[in-house]
Amino acid sequence: MPLETSEFPYEVQVAFFVFSFLEDNYEGMSGTYMGKVWSNLEYLIKIHSVEEPSTVLYFMKMWEGIVVNYTAEKSERKRKADERRSAGGGKQFTHSVKG
Repeated sequence: MPLETSEFPYEVQVAFFVFSFLEDNYEGMSGTYMGKVWSNLEYLIKIHSVEEPSTVLYFMKMWEGIVVNYTAEKSERKRKADERRSAGGGKQFTHSVKG
């Protein structure tokens, strides 16, 4: 059963909260997810009065790594599935075996 956000320590909850406000960054040509744009982080930390910014940043960077890896693996699985589909040409072959 997945954990609820409220089950994490306070600093992790704040990290999830602030992380959600950061803009997503995608590579231009392929559309690959590259992570978050961190340029507004200082502003977000000040406006939300984050008490331990270095700890919160640590958890945010850990979470970003997990999200980027998950997205890359998901894209790779989709690419391989598309390759398998296109390699067969979409045709189904039937064989008559008599024996």
